[in-house]
Amino acid sequence: MLPAPLISLALALLNGCPANPSHCVLKNVPPDSVGMSADRLATISHVAERGLDARGYPGIAVVVGRHGGLVWEHGYGSLDWDTTSAAVDPTRTMYDLASLTKVIATTTAIMVLYDEHRIRLDDPVSKYLRAYRRGAKRQVTIRMLLEHRAGLPPGRNIYRRGRSTATARRMILATPLEYPPDAREVYSDVGADVLGFVVEAVSGERLDDFVRSHVFRRLGMTSTMFRPPRTLRSRIAPTEIASSRGHALRGEVHDETADALGGVAGNAGLFATAADLAVFAQMMLDGGTYHGVRIVRDSTVALFTRRASGWRALGWETCSGGASCGRYMSDVAYGHTGFTGTSIWIDPESDLFVIVLANRMHELPDGRAPESAVLADVRADVADIAELSVADDSVRRDMPDAMRADLAIGWMP
Repeated sequence: MLPAPLISLALALLNGCPANPSHCVLKNVPPDSVGMSADRLATISHVAERGLDARGYPGIAVVVGRHGGLVWEHGYGSLDWDTTSAAVDPTRTMYDLASLTKVIATTTAIMVLYDEHRIRLDDPVSKYLRAYRRGAKRQVTIRMLLEHRAGLPPGRNIYRRGRSTATARRMILATPLEYPPDAREVYSDVGADVLGFVVEAVSGERLDDFVRSHVFRRLGMTSTMFRPPRTLRSRIAPTEIASSRGHALRGEVHDETADALGGVAGNAGLFATAADLAVFAQMMLDGGTYHGVRIVRDSTVALFTRRASGWRALGWETCSGGASCGRYMSDVAYGHTGFTGTSIWIDPESDLFVIVLANRMHELPDGRAPESAVLADVRADVADIAELSVADDSVRRDMPDAMRADLAIGWMP
């Protein structure tokens, strides 16, 4: 039998992919070749442009994939409200992913360590972090952090100004529990940051170094990173102009806690292109493997993406019907959203993924914030259009008479 590395190389060659994963890109394919309707998919342009006309965002990148190919990969608008700025390109334009960091980086790092038998889900956090060896915190487990059931608050006001990253870290670790562990679910940025510290304690590497070497580099996701260098600023969509830090945020994490932690945190800080996230989504759909490169086992992907607590999986959210995943994704679909205007949804039942990246926080020229309802409706519409474009269903569903973007309910004039 061939050694595992040679088997991986053989699979890569069979897939028309050289040994260097940076060349293993998803290919654009005709929608009908993967059982999808091109006419229906074209409705994505209509709703994306409706959002642009309503000034819900200066630009947006949309990627839809099925059966291992890309059926829709388009950018709309520009990086900011200046019409002379660069047009959005889903293969080049990088966005601040905000809370997508929780799943693309932090949860994935935990999956890798779990897969390597270096952690167990029911391990107490105190096994790895001394700060959790006192009081009720001794009961907190890795699983509870992933399910947002550790008893931690949603966030903590920690600002970088006047504090070192080491001080910010100590403050996060010292955050008191607000209710008993495993008593109820409260979405917590603090919990995600603690998970990031666990990754660092177990691996002996900083979180950004770990995911770069174990995940992103191996998948050829060369435009996915924490703390992007200034040389990439021209490709990065600005997040906010009138920030509390007194300067525009472009290539600098928007989240205050992640900023206080030096731009590398379990809850936020990751930047990426829509095209890179498509590679990640395909890896998840393929059971932890991409073009012969295995990141985690298929059983690990299944475990972490299965509904576990309410509508949450381990780190991931599942589609409860509505919001950013739309109305038609299956019960086994999973994904996440980010505060800055980002989302990813993966539906194993349809073998489909939908990625929408926008910078909805970027102020209008008059200083007002864009209306949040616009992007909320557009990304739900995109998810619905993608699912309704599947043409090989045993039951073909009708397109609605009007999309949310057409009805514009709650949109300001």
